[in-house]
Amino acid sequence: AVVITFPTAGRKLICGESKMVKFGLQFKATLEHISKVRPDGEDFRWFLKLKCQNCGEISDKWQYITLMSSTPLKGGRGSASMIQKCKLCSRENSIDILKDTIKPYNAEDSEKFKTIVHFECRGLEPVDFQPQKQK
Repeated sequence: AVVITFPTAGRKLICGESKMVKFGLQFKATLEHISKVRPDGEDFRWFLKLKCQNCGEISDKWQYITLMSSTPLKGGRGSASMIQKCKLCSRENSIDILKDTIKPYNAEDSEKFKTIVHFECRGLEPVDFQPQKQK
């Protein structure tokens, strides 16, 4: 059994009109005959369902982001793994994977929650994660 939660990392900053919030993906599984679970490479696809923090719209389809993806933010504020315009309110939102926060889930973590990655979000909130086999 795998349980996924998205508590906020507790840090909220006001950046212009949109808030930058860090979300930690907590993973819990029972590992039997497996030593660790980890993302494989910078092209690993993190499949997420995302919620617009402006209007509350939740994506109906799984969307993925990778470390390899990088799109410049408007106004020269850096880049993000994905920039998305909300279908309902047309607000431009972004999400970025914080590379240095990616951690494996090891055998000694079995049946305990462990944060395996953090996402930096502006206007988006990850509400669900689905591990999928890479094609």
